[in-house]
Amino acid sequence: MTTLNPAGRASSGPASTATSATQDRRRVLLISGLAGAGRTTALRAMEDLGYEAVDNLPLELLPHLVSGLASGDANGPISIGIDSRSRGFSGAEFLASIEQLRADARFELVLVFLDCTDDVLIRRFTETRRRHPLAPDRNAADGIARERTLMFPIRAVSDLVVDTSNRSMAELKRLLTERFALDRQPGLAVTVMSFSYRIGVPREADLVFDVRFLANPHYVEALQPLDGETPEVARFIERDPALSGFLASLDALIEPLLPSYEREGKSYLTIAVGCTGGKHRSVYVAKNLADALRASGRPVALLHRDLTRDVSGRSEQA
Repeated sequence: MTTLNPAGRASSGPASTATSATQDRRRVLLISGLAGAGRTTALRAMEDLGYEAVDNLPLELLPHLVSGLASGDANGPISIGIDSRSRGFSGAEFLASIEQLRADARFELVLVFLDCTDDVLIRRFTETRRRHPLAPDRNAADGIARERTLMFPIRAVSDLVVDTSNRSMAELKRLLTERFALDRQPGLAVTVMSFSYRIGVPREADLVFDVRFLANPHYVEALQPLDGETPEVARFIERDPALSGFLASLDALIEPLLPSYEREGKSYLTIAVGCTGGKHRSVYVAKNLADALRASGRPVALLHRDLTRDVSGRSEQA
């Protein structure tokens, strides 16, 4: 899942706009996070988008690489993978390097932190039979706990936190493509996401709306296999007298907030809309909200996190 850091902080100074490179500033995308959270996949996605990619860069080489970037003629974007596995890693030194880059007007720095829940990380290490890099002689849980402590200050200053717990690697690549495609326009990057409360609230969400008060199409047999983007489900939801007032209030709440977020330097905003199964009501409302924001001239990414996920075996869905 996708989030800003808990304080909603975007990068300060000249690097606050993370969605568009300019001719006189080179975009530097630092990808960090927890081991097993998807750093390699993220770097490959950036390479596919046209970024130069450098993986597992020793921390002491970062200043030399950046110095080389500044003195070179090329101004194409670059993505760099650095985390606790990198040789010579120090949280304090990494933070100092980040602040130095953010203060340099020649660069447009974006720090992306890949996070994941402990249970999913443990499962990934078990499935791949890999040892955690910070606990080569102990169980993975010990290494994860140690790494969280080490990486917490990095997460706290990140421009974008992506929680990969409930994302496939293909979904991670799609999200990064939507965020960092080279032709993306500058400004606040808004994502509207539908989700299932059965799976859990997206940890990266800045704003969360619960639409479980709406009439549930799941209990209409003909509508169960459909989703909230189909006309049949839409007509069913639109018959609920509570819908129109809610949508009007939602638009009236969110529209005035967006310019204020931009003035405060926020680069990313994730709006999450949830229902029980993440298939009908949340999908319909999320699409409606995204369409309304797009109609106002704002680019919006629409994601349905749990639309194809199996949440069967429970008494209620959708």
